Amino acid sequence: MKIPSVLYQLFLERVNSYSAIALSFCLALASSPAIAQENTIELQNTNSGQSSTEPQQFNYRELPPLENQTSPESNPAPNTSALPPANVEFATEETDYTLGAGDMINLNIFQVEEYSGQYPVLVDGTISLPLVGRVDVRGLSLKQTSDVVSKQYATYLKRPIITVGLVTPRPLRIGIAGEVANPGAYEVALTTDSPQFPSITDLLEQAGGITTIADVRNVRVTRENNGKEVVFNANLWDLLTRNQIRQDISLRDGDTIFVPTTAEINTAELDRLAEASFGLQSDRPIKIAVVGEVYRPGSHFIQPELLSRDNNTGTNQGKQPSIPPRLSQAIGAANGIKPLADIKQVQVKRTAWNGEEKVIAVNLWEVIQSGDTGQDIILQEGDRVIIPQATAPTEQERRQLASATFSPATITVNVVGEVVTPGPVQVEPNTPLNQAILAAGGFDTRRANSKEVELVSLKPNGTVEKRKIQVDLGAEVNEETNPVLGQNDVVVVGRSGTTSTSDSIGNVTSPFMGLFGLFNAIF
Repeated sequence: MKIPSVLYQLFLERVNSYSAIALSFCLALASSPAIAQENTIELQNTNSGQSSTEPQQFNYRELPPLENQTSPESNPAPNTSALPPANVEFATEETDYTLGAGDMINLNIFQVEEYSGQYPVLVDGTISLPLVGRVDVRGLSLKQTSDVVSKQYATYLKRPIITVGLVTPRPLRIGIAGEVANPGAYEVALTTDSPQFPSITDLLEQAGGITTIADVRNVRVTRENNGKEVVFNANLWDLLTRNQIRQDISLRDGDTIFVPTTAEINTAELDRLAEASFGLQSDRPIKIAVVGEVYRPGSHFIQPELLSRDNNTGTNQGKQPSIPPRLSQAIGAANGIKPLADIKQVQVKRTAWNGEEKVIAVNLWEVIQSGDTGQDIILQEGDRVIIPQATAPTEQERRQLASATFSPATITVNVVGEVVTPGPVQVEPNTPLNQAILAAGGFDTRRANSKEVELVSLKPNGTVEKRKIQVDLGAEVNEETNPVLGQNDVVVVGRSGTTSTSDSIGNVTSPFMGLFGLFNAIF
């Protein structure tokens, strides 16, 4: 009986050991994912610990563009004109080059040299490849093209490894519209010598620059990306004032640039824009119409003032540097303003790209009083300058106006009567009576009445005023004895009393003197 009991105990011990082994095996299987997860976490923590010793660098250009994103640094000007509704995105990254008709690409199929080589993108946007035939790559990036071609060759190759490179890019065709001098479509060729893609400022310069009413804070670039139209906004004012080069977006084939019209013109900013490479171009004369209180109203060609090339600080060394024509030059071309011109309310009417008329109010009186040259605004082709008539200018205002640079440099005064050289004389504005008499050679000492003259003034309102002036050649400028003369004033120098008497006697005796002369001739 002992033998069976001993065997039974041995059997139980063997079963228990097998059960323990099986249980341990099951527990090991159940715990392996957790162990793997812990290893993964430990690996990640280890990697993060290694990277934490190095400075982290964040590049926002690598992030995808966000819809309706605005730049906190752009600081758009208030009262800008309403732009067409669009999904505006700030250009924070450079988009990939997309293929199109005219591109030449290089296909390198790993370990399949006979299928590798250069392939042109045809007119329909496809490339013709061995075995697979035509593959549409229009609008695809180089990476996307590699993936598409790899899928096509997967039927014939076990593990197709394909790299795609751009050999010769096609010419870029870019459209420009809005407030630019020469809107239209422009073609830019990319070569191996100049592989750099053009930027917004490059195309604006090629289009003749912006106009004086361009809204440079909201320049739009429209681009088709993966079948979706994306609109980028460029603040070129920040490019000029804050050196934000990222505002000068790099262009791609098919892009369109739109420069809107500003709602409020800041004349102080025009000087800065005129100095920019993409700014106001002034190397050609412009046609301006000047009407109102000027001596020669009508159309005039205004020549820009050319500078020496030593003063050319810009990047465009091919053009002669020049200063854009200004309002004072247009008034000077119209022979200056009249005495009754209201220079405080001058208007410059300018036509926008869409035919809308913009009116710029200019106060040229500030140029005389405070030297505010910003009021002497820059003009552009087709401007119309309107100078109204003042209601009742004071005598002091008339004198200040006559000496301004946009008034005539000389005026015509007629000095007639008993002077050495009677007739019209050219004198400077605000010339007093005494200087006008001296300009005519002075009094005729034998015949002139040097004590009193008559001044005939043609008033701006068309009336004529006559008055006697008691002349004092040693007096300073004053209204009684030495008044300031105006345009077309007439100074009449009369005869002295002795001269008048002798002339009267001569008129009476002249017939008899003629009769005596006849008798003398006969006898």
